[in-house]
Amino acid sequence: MFTRLAMIQDDLRARLAEPHRAYHGQDHIDSLLAQLQADPSVFQAPEAVELAIWFHDAVYMPGAPDNERRSAALLRHALDGLAAPALVQAAEAMVLATERHAVPPGLPAPLAADLAAFLDLDLSILGAPPQEYDRYAAAVAREFQPVAGKEGYRQGRAAFLRQALLRETPLFHTAPARAALEDAARANMQRELDALA
Repeated sequence: MFTRLAMIQDDLRARLAEPHRAYHGQDHIDSLLAQLQADPSVFQAPEAVELAIWFHDAVYMPGAPDNERRSAALLRHALDGLAAPALVQAAEAMVLATERHAVPPGLPAPLAADLAAFLDLDLSILGAPPQEYDRYAAAVAREFQPVAGKEGYRQGRAAFLRQALLRETPLFHTAPARAALEDAARANMQRELDALA
């Protein structure tokens, strides 16, 4: 069992070190793990959240429409027989939810709460201090420009930011994340949008 766990972690680390990853790599995972470890009491099932953190970007090709589904399938396959089915199902639901960054309806309340807090954790970079946000934005550009071209990326990113800022719903799902991050995230995104104009 320990050999298989080591192989899974080695595989994940190799995936996260792929050369096309400028943001969605090991540093992003380590940041989320550090935030989880700083206050695991936020979550009712922190073990499921830790698995979701490790696997949510396991398969990542900029612009691919099935990254999240393929990452969830990898999680399911890798942990088959190693973890309790309920734990795997909870982590899988979290990974799948990163496709739209929305909490699906009909989930049990504890899972819905954990999933919402996990999604906020994943997007916490949006509310980071300006210099840290700027490094994130530059890294995302390095990932997508080879795929979309410089102008295609500029237009697509500007449209994404504009749409997110015009939405009437908050960027973050939980009250603590909204209180701590919402205003800073909107300021960062507006500043990036202005620079892209």
